[in-house]
Amino acid sequence: MRRPVPLPTVMSMTGMDARDTDLKKELDATLQARRELGEEYESALVDSFLEKVDQRIDGAVERRVRRQFAEQQMVTARDARSPRATDIWGERFGFGIVSLVLAVPLSAIGGGVAELPGLLVAWAGIVGVNVVQAARLNPGLFGLGRRRGRGGDDGWQD
Repeated sequence: MRRPVPLPTVMSMTGMDARDTDLKKELDATLQARRELGEEYESALVDSFLEKVDQRIDGAVERRVRRQFAEQQMVTARDARSPRATDIWGERFGFGIVSLVLAVPLSAIGGGVAELPGLLVAWAGIVGVNVVQAARLNPGLFGLGRRRGRGGDDGWQD
């Protein structure tokens, strides 16, 4: 005598809890209706039950996708408020202090060697390095980060 192959469970097929009482009641009702109505209505009853299972699966998937999307938004929001903003401020402050500390000996060397033109070249170099650093940390500071699209629009797209 052959042993019957076990049927797949609701849990293995859908990932839903097999103890879901509503789904179990629907299955019981479908089986009872099949017994009462006979085999000629079997496909319609199975289709109806499968449609209800599909709706349950769709709902479970939708909830899971919403939860993952909300988690992703929270991670994105946390990254936006991360210490990176304070790091940029610290980097700016540190770079400014280093520039001022180096400005003293550079001014003395430039002014001592070439007098006023040497002093101007030293300070032009210091200012140039600080402008490049500011542009690197703030791409839109000098209008370089914002580019207008065709037709003069503000970059908005439909």
